[in-house]
Amino acid sequence: MLSKKTKYGLKALTFLASQKNRDPIQIAEIAKHENISQKFLESILLTLRRTGYLGSKKGKGGGYYLIKDPTEIPMTTVMRVLEGPIAMVSCVSLNFYEKCDDCPDEQACSVHKLMLKVRDSALDVYRNTTLADLIP
Repeated sequence: MLSKKTKYGLKALTFLASQKNRDPIQIAEIAKHENISQKFLESILLTLRRTGYLGSKKGKGGGYYLIKDPTEIPMTTVMRVLEGPIAMVSCVSLNFYEKCDDCPDEQACSVHKLMLKVRDSALDVYRNTTLADLIP
């Protein structure tokens, strides 16, 4: 299940991407428009700022803004930053692989086979979707 952090992060990014200009938007405005706790949103936006997708400006007229064009923000990266590994189990993860303690043979494991398909399907969607595709 998608975490609230990821859900709210996607909503905030989409809101920022839908703005006609790239002027900074205050956290309070984003939080109100997307019905997100301001304190929780602040933490999420700080995480996204560290990845280089968002910039921030302090003081009057300050807030958060997109640094990159929405077409240059792939969902694979956003999902990994906010949600963590895309794979549901570590034995099929591309970036966070770990062998399962309870599985003597991955190649014969039915869970492994299923989760490979799930991972590949999710990656296909994320790789072929950018933030621009989410703008209404």
